[in-house]
Amino acid sequence: MQLRNPLRKQVLIAGMLAASAAFAQAQQEIKMTVCSGQAPVFPFVRLIAQTFIPTVNAELAKTGRIKISWNEAYGGTLAKIGGELEAMQQGVCDMGVVGTVFHPAKLPLQQVTFMAPFGPTDLRPVVKVMNDMNRNNPLLRGAWERHNQVFLAGTAVDDYGLFANFPVERYEDVNGKKIGSSPVPLSWLRGTGATGVAAGLPSYYNDVKSGVYGGVLTFLSAASQIKLFEVAPNYIQTGMGATFPGALSMNKQTWDRLGPEGQAAVRIASDAYAARYVADMQTSLAAAEAAYRAGGGKITSLSAAERERWARAIENPARAWIAQNGQPARDVLRAYMDAMRAEGVKFARDWDKE
Repeated sequence: MQLRNPLRKQVLIAGMLAASAAFAQAQQEIKMTVCSGQAPVFPFVRLIAQTFIPTVNAELAKTGRIKISWNEAYGGTLAKIGGELEAMQQGVCDMGVVGTVFHPAKLPLQQVTFMAPFGPTDLRPVVKVMNDMNRNNPLLRGAWERHNQVFLAGTAVDDYGLFANFPVERYEDVNGKKIGSSPVPLSWLRGTGATGVAAGLPSYYNDVKSGVYGGVLTFLSAASQIKLFEVAPNYIQTGMGATFPGALSMNKQTWDRLGPEGQAAVRIASDAYAARYVADMQTSLAAAEAAYRAGGGKITSLSAAERERWARAIENPARAWIAQNGQPARDVLRAYMDAMRAEGVKFARDWDKE
């Protein structure tokens, strides 16, 4: 068809250019690489694919202006366990799971839940309080910012207990024993006569089997996954508490590239991820307990009196932490414990007041 009217032709061309520009805007594509040293067998990794990414995509699809092209690199394929933070700082990956428990020097204030043991045995208030504090407390938020990160959503692990190849009824039963755990929880052994050995989840099974140590401080959901019942059949529910071991975070430059619309989608997805994580963990705990028993494990609990005796026997782990990190650590501990008290949690000791 030939257009004889020059003005009409100009209007049509302008409209086509505008449509083309709008289409290009609608097709803006952002590449996003997600990394974790841990495998998707763990819910904090699995739910990235199952909940976080689909929620982001669904939110962005409402306008169609942004599309994220996802590259998922789990199980150490891009970053090893404990190496995710550095990988995101360097831009090797854009977002991922940071195991804060592996970074007591880089993220010291994020260790606060480990400085107040024998507290909440339910992970739900821990997720609620630590999500709020990492987003809104200037000290915790600033710690992420110093490492070029934007905090997205926190996780929590269920009540820490002792998994051992020997029976335990009182804290004195660990005297002279070697106990493995990640570095920070080992402070809960100081004063018991036990020797703490720094280790990680992937090595627990073989280390107990080979006699490197006779027990492990960890949580049931992980212990069942790695079949710890085969080598440490005694699970003693010590009530040391649920803790905040890590979180989803994003490289700050990647966050900025998302713009307001993309950032809003990520925030919504972060909340969905945290909610699904809590729900899945509550469901999985019953299955983990059943699996432990079915595998030959024996589950016992310290009495309330023995739990309090253990709590009172150990050194206050917050003292050295505060001495090293100063008033900010004291302020964060007080804020955390006050927030948990407001949630109805009772601690065996007022760690923040000693």
